[in-house]
Amino acid sequence: MASKSKSKKGKTVAEKKPAAEQPAEQAASQSAAQPQQPRTIGLGVRLVPAGDSDQPRVTNYTSLTLAPGMAFIDFGFFEPAMLAALPRVAQQGGKLPEAINGRLATRVAMSYETLNNLHQQLASALQGLKKT
Repeated sequence: MASKSKSKKGKTVAEKKPAAEQPAEQAASQSAAQPQQPRTIGLGVRLVPAGDSDQPRVTNYTSLTLAPGMAFIDFGFFEPAMLAALPRVAQQGGKLPEAINGRLATRVAMSYETLNNLHQQLASALQGLKKT
């Protein structure tokens, strides 16, 4: 029997149990073949919003912090006019601020596995953008 775990894009990955947990005839047929990779099964996923979580947040800044077992991604927003002014000030030899203030739009905490799934989804999306 196969166990299931979540994969990218709302799909479920069915993982094969070790041969010791499978019926004898299944184990014999699989031992003759190459080791099987997890297979992806299409599964519809619907996320129900909580509060205002379905409202998009505009961000122009991200920051990733890794902690044991978790990744924290901060999404922030800086005023575009202030960001545009920084290169001008630097070119004119003006003094740049030591820090700039923005707003934290949201912070997301996720496991490394979920971070890897996000990485795969972003890579796929960026690959698609290159084709256009």
